[in-house]
Amino acid sequence: MASQILGKYRLAHTPWVNHSWHATLYVTPRGLSTGPVHEAKGCFSLDLDLVAHRLVVQADGGAQDGFALEAMSVADFLARTRAAVERCGGTFDIHGAPNEMPNAVPFAEDTETRPYDAEAVSRYHGALLRIVPVFERFRTGFLGKVSPVHLFWGSFDLAVTRFTGRRAPLHPAGIPNLPDDVAQEAYSHEVSSAGFWPGGNGVDEPMFYSYAYPAPDGFADQPVAPAEARFDETLGEFLLPYAAVQASDDPAAMLMSFLQSTYEAAAKTGGWDRSSLECAFGRPGVPRPVHRD
Repeated sequence: MASQILGKYRLAHTPWVNHSWHATLYVTPRGLSTGPVHEAKGCFSLDLDLVAHRLVVQADGGAQDGFALEAMSVADFLARTRAAVERCGGTFDIHGAPNEMPNAVPFAEDTETRPYDAEAVSRYHGALLRIVPVFERFRTGFLGKVSPVHLFWGSFDLAVTRFTGRRAPLHPAGIPNLPDDVAQEAYSHEVSSAGFWPGGNGVDEPMFYSYAYPAPDGFADQPVAPAEARFDETLGEFLLPYAAVQASDDPAAMLMSFLQSTYEAAAKTGGWDRSSLECAFGRPGVPRPVHRD
């Protein structure tokens, strides 16, 4: 709920970018951030500092405010965040209810005290810091349109998405508490998308996932790596347990094999123009070679 409230502040002040890329949060060395948000009263950032366990608001000119992350209600978090933004001179006027959750209770009416498990939060942040570099390296192996590595606060998943450039059939939408036009714009073009979420949404443990939209015929039957990966018929996605990657002798290599093989399953069955869209993975300080006829 805290990440949704931060994301909705960014959403309220940022022009729409394709596939809702303007609304996401980003992993930082200290937690999760909106990044710079340019609003009517200046430039602001809102951060969940998961090292010091604080909400931090910063503004151009040097103003800073915040409060400790601790047991509190969603309504309390909302009120404290609003006050911190306003003390820094910002405008806090957001859509007041969660997205992508059934039976969503408006933030201001969610008055039950929620626990705050600082140790679990620190472990989650540590996992993100190890996952992001692998996702970012995977991202470099594609010349076509590819998303940033970013966190969608509605479904609470870290994601990276590749696009064929071709239009997709109209998405059926129907996602709880998400406007249909938002879901349909998000899936306006064919994708192969991979990500990580810490449980929920149909699974009871942290998982990596990979799916294609629209799912090509035969996608679910393609062989993928590593051996611990499987296709979940209910979710319509390939899944790889985080625990299997964590236990591996080379976690980054195992995760990369999952990302690459599931993308190849989508590209092969979906008829992607792979020769035009793919390239070697990038290396620090080395420009991508361009071959001229």
